[in-house]
Amino acid sequence: MNHSNEQLNDLVEIARDGKNFYEHAATKVSDTELKNLFTRLAAIKGDIVLGLTSEISATGDKPADSGTLVGELSKLYGDLRALAGSKDYAYVAQLEQSEDRFVHAFEDARKDQRVSPSAIAVLNRLAPEVQQCHELMRTRKLAMKKAA
Repeated sequence: MNHSNEQLNDLVEIARDGKNFYEHAATKVSDTELKNLFTRLAAIKGDIVLGLTSEISATGDKPADSGTLVGELSKLYGDLRALAGSKDYAYVAQLEQSEDRFVHAFEDARKDQRVSPSAIAVLNRLAPEVQQCHELMRTRKLAMKKAA
């Protein structure tokens, strides 16, 4: 597998972590608006996974088909935080950290000069969705923290 696809596969795994975590959190929170937000963001993460896996497949490589251990641990930690305090805030805070992780990995891949121009084009096309997810979770976390 070439370097570009290795980078994209890393992003697939992290995006899949986010999708799975949003779907999981949507079943755990009590606030209907938050459930809807998590469901919407899970769908966006699914679109990101699809965009990245399409690029990998187009070059003949096999896209990653699972998430990461870090993603599973993050979800577990979110569940533990929810048991210890405000459930809705715990999930928002943990998901915002997950978004931070994804944005950093995504930007690192965009800056990597060894990534192919076609992969960079896919990353540039997906960048607004990546930023939107991050901003939504950061804004929600700050608003909830301020209200508490």
